[in-house]
Order: sequence, then C-alpha cells, then structure tokens
Amino acid sequence: MSHVQGQAPDAVAGQATPAADKAPAGAIGSVVALCFGGLVASLMQTLIIPIQPDLPRLLGTSIGNASWVITATLLAAAVAMPIAGRLGDMFGKQRVLLASAILLTLGSLLCALGDSLVPLVIGRAVQGLAMGFIPVGMSLIREITPPRITSMAVAAMSATLGVGGAIGLPLSAWIVQTWDWHALFYVATGLGVLIIAAVLLLVPRVNTAAGGRLDIPGAIGLAIGLSAFLIAVSKANDWGWTSGPTLALGLGGIAVLVLWGFFELRQSEPLVDLRTSARPAVLLTNIAAAAIGFGMMAQSIILPMLLRLPEATGYGLGQSILAAGLWMAPGGLMMMFFAPLSGLLINKIGAKFTLAIGASILGVGYVFAFFLMDAAWKLMLASIICAIGVGIGYAAMPTLIMGSVPATEAGAAVGLNGLMRSLGTTVASAVMALILASATISLGGTEVPDESTFTWCFLIAAAAAFIGVAITLLIPSKGNASSIVEEQPAPARN
Repeated sequence: MSHVQGQAPDAVAGQATPAADKAPAGAIGSVVALCFGGLVASLMQTLIIPIQPDLPRLLGTSIGNASWVITATLLAAAVAMPIAGRLGDMFGKQRVLLASAILLTLGSLLCALGDSLVPLVIGRAVQGLAMGFIPVGMSLIREITPPRITSMAVAAMSATLGVGGAIGLPLSAWIVQTWDWHALFYVATGLGVLIIAAVLLLVPRVNTAAGGRLDIPGAIGLAIGLSAFLIAVSKANDWGWTSGPTLALGLGGIAVLVLWGFFELRQSEPLVDLRTSARPAVLLTNIAAAAIGFGMMAQSIILPMLLRLPEATGYGLGQSILAAGLWMAPGGLMMMFFAPLSGLLINKIGAKFTLAIGASILGVGYVFAFFLMDAAWKLMLASIICAIGVGIGYAAMPTLIMGSVPATEAGAAVGLNGLMRSLGTTVASAVMALILASATISLGGTEVPDESTFTWCFLIAAAAAFIGVAITLLIPSKGNASSIVEEQPAPARN
C-alpha cells in the first residue's frame, strides 16, 4: 500500500503535499486510480438501462415494482455523497474510498447472483452507496497533487460523472446482447475488485483526518428526508402528482429536511455545516449545480429515446439499443477530452467563468438539438456539444466549492454539491417523463410521445442551462478565482 508519511496534516488544493510535489509520477498514478474508480461508480447509474424494459419479465414482477431497481440506486447515491464526504474528512479519505469500492463490489456480486426482485434492489442500493467515492476522491486530489496539475486532475475526476453515464449505455447494451444479463453485474464485480486493488496500491493515505464524531441523528434525518422527497418526485408520474402517497412523501420529506436543518445548526460537529453551505459562493454554486444537473439529464433521456423510436412515427430514427448507445458514446469521449481544457480555463480565468462557459455550451447544445432532430448523426453532434458543456461545467464546480470552505470540510462540501446535482437530475427525469406523456400518438397499439414533446424538452433543458449561467455569474468573485481556502485544519485526533 502506498503511504504519505511525515507530512503536515494541512495539505490543500493548489498547495500539494511535499511527497506529491517531489513525485509527480506517483501523484498522476493516484489521479488515474481515482478517476477510474469514479468512472466505474458513475457507470453503475446507467448499467441497467438496456434491460430496464425487460425487468418485469426477468424478475417475475410488475412494472412498478421493477422500477425500484433504478430508484434504489438513485436514493442510495444521493444519501451517500454528503455522508461519505463527511466520513472522509473525519477518518481519512483513503479508508472511505476503499469502503466505497468494497460496497460497489459486494453490491454487484449480490445482483449477479440474484434472480428475483429483492436481491437485485438491495444489490443496486449497495452499488449506489459507492457514489460516495466521487466527492471523496475529488477532495483527496487537492491533497496529493502538485499545484500545476491540481485543477486538471479535479476536472478529470469530476468529468467521470458524465463520462461513466455516457459510455455505460453502449457497453451495457453490448454485454447484454453478447451474454446473459447477469454478465452486467459480473463485469461490475470484476471492475470493483480492480478499484479495490488500485486504491490499496496507488492511492496514498494522507494524514489529514480531522477526527471527531459522526452526527448519526443528522445522517438518519438526511436519509429519511431525502429518500421521502426523491421517492415522491421519481414516482410522481406513476402515482399521480396530486395523489396521496406523492403529496405525503413529498411534503413529509421537505418537512423532515427543514427540521434536519434546524437540528444541524445546533450541532457542534454537524454532518453538513449549513453555515458554511450558506456562504454565497457555496450556496449559489450548489443552486447552479441543480440547474445544470437538470439540463444535463435531458440529453441522457431524450436523445436515446428519439434515436430508438421507430421510423414509422415520422420523427423516430429506428436505432437499436446498441446503435443508440454508440451514437451517444462520442459525447462521453468529448467530455473526458475537454476536462483538461477545463482545468486550464480554471487556472486562466477562474472556476466561476469556466462554469458559466460550460453551462452556456450545454444550453447551446440543446438549441442545436431543437433544429437537428431528423438524423442520427445530427443528434450525435448535438450530444457532443452538450457533453462538452457538461465536461467543462462539472469540472469547475468542485474547485468553486473547495475554494470557499476549510480543508477539513472539503469532502462533505463536495458531497453536498454532488447531492444537488443529483436533485437536479432526479427532478429532470420526472419533468421530462411528465412532458413526454402529455401528448402521445398511437403506434401499433402502443402510445409513444408526440414529436412536439421532444422539442419542449429541448427548450426546457436549454432554459435550465441558461438559468445555471445566470446563477453562476452571481457567485462572488475572489482575487484569484481558482484559489483554494488555505486555512489550517484542526490537528488530527487519533
């Protein structure tokens, strides 16, 4: 196992540890390992999409019950990110990264061995917990990299959120078409084992643990409030937006989160420091994250659906699952390609304006999509433009957050930012589904969305992205917009 010993426990982004400064090759190896872990963790979000329509038949259950296979991962990921970030700040980031990799492996193995609904839902929830890997990995990067590569390394790690989802669809479709659906999870198990090995061998254990106690009541309150609200939003189209269960869970979840907020403000060691989160730079970045997350999700839903609709509709492009995934794959590659550019932009003009540029490109991509619906290659072009915007924008958010919080709170703060992105994507999924169901045509006895619903989705996604731009421009600027708070954390407590 790689260790960084004998260094001060106050390494911050842009202020690398002595070991990292002397061994850039080792730092780059660590970044590659962290990016690989983040890529696989985010890939789990789209792993199941190729077999989603077949889940009721494969599991012998109803459509409503089968949807929990998707919802469980979403809920677990949303709750895990801020909690994992806090645990990383307290007990050491490498330990939490290792635990996340183990959870991913165990969850994947449980799904691979299961043939019914319950083990698959449990396994998918455990997989979702592994999303805590991403915020913890981002906050660790600033402690182990030399200043000259920190921004680009954080950008690359952040881009894995989009890249994993983009490459997950064609990869999963190919696996399903070649082997049995269980192979998806056996492959995920193997990838989990590789992440465990990479964390043990390549990721250093940096002595920056702040110690303290975990706010267990706060974690439980956050989990209950978030779960209730997210279930209400994700199930609203099935249950009805004004149905009793939707209103009860939605309003109940909001009430629990409000009470949780008052509780957290009274804690000396809160799970999430809401006073820090209320700083204008942090608050506005998180609101922008939700808006941009909303905009990003639309391309993951609308473009594949347009590609796969039969040509008999007059606007569908009749692509197979694998072909649709391949048309979308270049966007994921562009996301990864433009991550280093985002790092350069952050160093040159600051994270605030880099985020604004990324969100603007995302909005422009949807405007292009509005006019480019009649051919697969044109939708691929729109997808690439959107992906470039996501890659640049997502990479800038962690730098903005870490530039506004103490080093001892970086993991929790980045985790909260990831949660806000998840809220944006969840709301986007529900809104897009509502719009698509608002006007339909009959095709062979099956109702499919009318062409007008797709144009509305593109316009709403573009508006969300441009709202994200406006919010980003309100973020207070610093003298050096790419700087990181260089405040000394409390000494580590054993």
